[in-house]
Amino acid sequence: MSLVKGIHHVSMKTSSPEEFEKVVSFYRDTLGLTVARTWEAGIMFDTGDGIIEFFKNGDETKPQGAIRHFAFATDDVDACVKAVTEAGYEFFDGPRDVVIPSDPGYPIRVAFCHGPLGEDIEFFQER
Repeated sequence: MSLVKGIHHVSMKTSSPEEFEKVVSFYRDTLGLTVARTWEAGIMFDTGDGIIEFFKNGDETKPQGAIRHFAFATDDVDACVKAVTEAGYEFFDGPRDVVIPSDPGYPIRVAFCHGPLGEDIEFFQER
């Protein structure tokens, strides 16, 4: 029996009030995520299957570290690409159809962009 039942949240930090407002605009307005809660130091967005949390007290350095990206499950990658592109963000991969070479094969549609903090975001659709 696993002691872990899922991922509760992913947390990131912004380094300025302007960057924080960019984050709020992207996640709330562009992607349509619901604000789960706010407090003086930050905000949480509900993805429907976990939380993304942003703090206002980051420094200027944002190394990627060991995390390559996080993926949002979606039923329509192309609609995500359209909304994010219209908000002024660029995709560095996709959208494209892929069959992950597993047993059995796993057909998906994916697209990757950089978010407002430079975070790598994948939009992931099972086919």
